[in-house]
This record gives sequence, structure tokens and C-alpha cells, in this order.
Amino acid sequence: MDFIQLQSAKKKHWFRVLWTMVVLLIFFSGVYLMAGEVTFSPLQHLTLFEKQLIFELRLPRLIAACVIGACLAVSGAVLQVLLGNSLAEPGIIGVSSGASVAIVIILFLFPVAATSTGLMFGAVAGALGFTLLLVSIGRVMRLTSTRLLLVGVALGILEQSVITWAFYFSQEFSLRQLMYWLMGSLGGVEWSQHLLSLLALPALFWLISRGILLDRLMLGESHARQLGVNVSSTRWKLIIAVSVLVGVSVALGGIIGFVGLVVPHLLRMAFGADNRYLLPVSAIAGALLLVCADLIARTALSSAELPLGVVTATIGAPVFVWILLRNYDSRE
Repeated sequence: MDFIQLQSAKKKHWFRVLWTMVVLLIFFSGVYLMAGEVTFSPLQHLTLFEKQLIFELRLPRLIAACVIGACLAVSGAVLQVLLGNSLAEPGIIGVSSGASVAIVIILFLFPVAATSTGLMFGAVAGALGFTLLLVSIGRVMRLTSTRLLLVGVALGILEQSVITWAFYFSQEFSLRQLMYWLMGSLGGVEWSQHLLSLLALPALFWLISRGILLDRLMLGESHARQLGVNVSSTRWKLIIAVSVLVGVSVALGGIIGFVGLVVPHLLRMAFGADNRYLLPVSAIAGALLLVCADLIARTALSSAELPLGVVTATIGAPVFVWILLRNYDSRE
């Protein structure tokens, strides 16, 4: 089989995976809309109450799950290339926590600006500031990708402690309630908040279309320059786009970890590292994972709703440990 045939076969394989993910996403989206505390069949005639339940509560929440899942998965795939480490992920390296700290600062110091748009811009600024700080530390101190990851984890823990202290000293019940949201929750998503989704989509589609650039960056900076890539400008654009996606995700649903780790890493292991195909498939697979996770969060307990971040951590943490052990074994 020559090179052209090989490329054609790989493309067909990726498209089969993509359409499989799309079909699964459509199926589980239907289940998501029908299942819950009030469950009904799609074949039955819907009452006015059931229509309101679907279109005013479950549908905006479903769209939020799809948007956040796609944003986090694509952000994870891009960060893994930018930082040169397959374990990089917005939640693990602290980018999501940076966005959350910015939101907490707005709530405490600038409550007048605590609108959906204000929180979104604050979250984007927090995510961007943290990402730039992390990249700057790595460049100035010439850290390896592993050490850079550990620095990100440590800074993320510090940010979490800042958030915890802030809520502990807060006398406002509404602020304490936000602690639950920061554990990851889509329970309060309304149609009005999907302005954030519309703002995120251009950055999402732009990143998905940058697959060839990411493939060239994976070859190293010198090789990328030889192939015509303006490395510095490209990195800046990618960092800003990732920050927008992470900021919107945190503003919509709080801190939801491991989606950006599990999805691109498993897809890369199973089907290859060609970012032209990996990024769009990661977007659909991330949406699918978060729809299924939120379905579990809504329906696992009859008397309460689980935090979405707890469900994704339950799924992602064992995968994270397995990846660590696998990488360790491969070095032995």
C-alpha cells in the first residue's frame, strides 16, 4: 500500500469514528431529554408541562453539556501539544482554577460586574493570565514538560485553597452556594446564558481548523519554522483561544475536570495523533462524555443531584493513574 492509499485509509477510518461518535451523541441526547425525575417516552403525546420541562430546563442544559464537553476536550488536546505533555489538561494544570479565582474576585470585590457576560470575561482573563504565567515560568526556568506539569498542578492547588478560604470567610449564603457550582454543575443553566456558548463557538471552530499547525508544532520549534510556521504568533493565538474556551466552560458549568485529559489521550492512543482528525473527533467525543456524565449526575440519586465534577473525576481519575503507570512502565 503506497502513501496516498495509506492516507486515504486513515482518513476513512477517522471519518467512521467521527460518525459513530455523532450517532452516539444524538442517541444519548435523546435519552438525556427523556430521562430524569420525570421520565417519559418519545412516542407518547407530551403535555404542556412536559414540553416546558424539555425546552426550558433540559434542552439548555443539554446544549451547555455539549458546548462545555467540546471546549474542554479540544482545549486539552491543544494544551498537550503546547506544553509537550500528554497529561496536560485545563483542570489538572490549574487553568480552570485560574478562571474560578477570577470569578470569585469579581463576586467579592466587584459584585456590580457579576453578570453572565462579566463573569465570562473575568473567567477568560483568569484562564489567560494563568496560562501565560505557566508558559512564562516554563520558558524562563527552562523546565521539562514533566516539571512544568507539576508546577501547574501545584499552582492549581494554591488557587483551590484561595477559593476555599474565600468561601469560608464569606457571610453570603449565595456565595457559599457557589461552592457547589465550582464543583461542576449545569443545574442553573438558562437560555440567556447561551450568549456565552455563542461567544465560544468561533474560538472552538478556529482551534479545530488548526490541526495542521499543531502537527507541525509537534515536530519541534525549529522544524515548524522550516515549514513556514510563525511559532511565536501561533502560540499566542492558541493560548488566547484555549483561554476563551476554558473561561466560557467555567463560567457556564464551574470546574469540570479530566474531560480534556481522557478524551484526546484515549483517542490518540486508539486512532493516532493526526490533529486534523483528532480535534473534531475530540469535540464530539467530549460532548458525548459530558452528556453521559451529566445524565448520571441527574439520575443516579433519586433525592439529590450529584456535582458533575464529581462524576467526571470518578471517570477520569482512574484513567489518569493508568496513564501515569503506563508512561512509567514504557520508560523502564
